[in-house]
Amino acid sequence: MNRRICLHPRAALTKSVLGLLAAMAVTGVPAPVASAEGDARSIVKAMADYLSRQENLSLKFDADVEVVTPAVEKIQFSASGEVTMSRPNKFRISRTGGYADVELISDGSNVTVFDRGGNRFAQVPAVGSFDTLVDKLRTETMLELPGADLLLSKPYEELMAGVLEAKHLGRGVVGGVECEHLAFRNLDTDWQIWVEVGDRPLPCKYVITSKAVGAAPQYTLRFRDWKTGVSPAPDAFAFKPPEGASGVAITLLKDIDEIPAGVVPGGPK
Repeated sequence: MNRRICLHPRAALTKSVLGLLAAMAVTGVPAPVASAEGDARSIVKAMADYLSRQENLSLKFDADVEVVTPAVEKIQFSASGEVTMSRPNKFRISRTGGYADVELISDGSNVTVFDRGGNRFAQVPAVGSFDTLVDKLRTETMLELPGADLLLSKPYEELMAGVLEAKHLGRGVVGGVECEHLAFRNLDTDWQIWVEVGDRPLPCKYVITSKAVGAAPQYTLRFRDWKTGVSPAPDAFAFKPPEGASGVAITLLKDIDEIPAGVVPGGPK
């Protein structure tokens, strides 16, 4: 399962909490009791069905990606962005971090990758559905759309591919929203998702842990300001090159990742 997904900082653990966690580990205090696997899968299915029914949607996100350096130092990088989408194949996705400011736009005919920081852009034909475009960008250009797995036409199948274990851990609160807290295990990744309680089962937080990489780096997405059923503005997916912008081959846009050059990534997103 390819979990490359392109949101508030975690609270720091106090010494007393760290001490308690260490004591729990030593004395073998059991993990929180989780309910049946079917509960976790059914909640994800409801979320996936709800998302796939939305012809038009928009949201904002915050992302944290961890890397592990050759010196086994774990470093985290953060970015924020917005997503506007109109099925089957129109979208505008921005991602702004400390090292790149990028926008991906599909008007249904062309996909534009706009490096706002470098004032340069590349374009490729927008052939097929959103699913097809996501796969094309991943395989041919190594570009990722934030939260793409959740926005595909069949997100449940994508998310559940390779799942070995599923748990419904209970409930949590993300950004003031009460959520169902779910945890899943794959061969090389663990992942968690928090889904809003109620008649709008929207994802609020998504965490992926790379178990196959030393120090188990994580990729975290927090979603907010979801809007569904609202038609985008007429020019929402139009791209007009700003003054002085230069068109380049998409293969030249290799320095627009969330991680700055010189840092060795700790695993796939």
